[in-house]
Amino acid sequence: MANEVTVADLVKKTRLKVLQGDKYLDRVVTTSDISRPGLELTGYFKYYPAMRIQLLGITETSFAKNMTHDELLMVMRKMCAPETPTFVVSTDLEVPKELKQAAKENNIPILGTSLTSSRVLSNMTYYLSGKLAERQSVHGVLVDINGVGVMITGDSGVGKSETALELVRRGHRLVADDRVEVYAQDEQTLVGSAPAILNHLMEIRGIGIIDVMNLYGAGAVMQEDDVDLIVNLETWAPDVQFDRLGDKGDSQKILDVIVPKVSIPVKTGRNLAIIIESAAMNFRAQSMGYDATEVFDANLNKLIKENSKKD
Repeated sequence: MANEVTVADLVKKTRLKVLQGDKYLDRVVTTSDISRPGLELTGYFKYYPAMRIQLLGITETSFAKNMTHDELLMVMRKMCAPETPTFVVSTDLEVPKELKQAAKENNIPILGTSLTSSRVLSNMTYYLSGKLAERQSVHGVLVDINGVGVMITGDSGVGKSETALELVRRGHRLVADDRVEVYAQDEQTLVGSAPAILNHLMEIRGIGIIDVMNLYGAGAVMQEDDVDLIVNLETWAPDVQFDRLGDKGDSQKILDVIVPKVSIPVKTGRNLAIIIESAAMNFRAQSMGYDATEVFDANLNKLIKENSKKD
């Protein structure tokens, strides 16, 4: 499910000013797409995305100044559709009086900003894309390990929460325990957060629910984080083959975003927190161009060649 965004939320999160219609900020924004109504000002309404936020900048307001009062008022009334959430005027430009009249007639708020059209467009799109994106609930724990978002998955009772708690004690930050709400920020970035009911909370078997922020401080939690790596905890079994060299390149697709994945066997005596911490640091090293497996392969090939020469 996607979150609901109101015009009031948009004003707060993107630092817009309410120029008119402060009583109607409860109108709902349903799409992250923003419209620049240039064609509409010429009278072309064959395809008018009325459900979008309508952004007017220097180009639109300059064109409007060359229109007669009656022409502009007619166009503005057509633009003020029942589903239109709000109008935004950039660069501290003067709002056309025809827009004020039409918006007032239809209970549509008008917002303003000192930012340029491209800047406020980027800000609104970034915020709305995250809030309105399709969300999926994943069973797991999300922890930020030195800037790497690691989602720990595995069967119930395998020790995900206990391992995450140890990571928190080692100075890392909890994002979500038990359920991770994820959404695709773009084609390559998956972002996870905790459901509102579980925010900052963890369930530890034998203890119950603990508040991580209350016990370890505000620095021990995060509101959301990218999911950079998935670590799957699997109960060790002698007949199961686990990757020893790290060259399998496993991954998992969530909401069409491919996330690298490693599987770690769970066995008595293994310090999972240190292992996962090392996996995160190894992932960061690989993303910076250093691959220990490639170094091992190069050293092995070099040794084989040296031995071949001796023979």
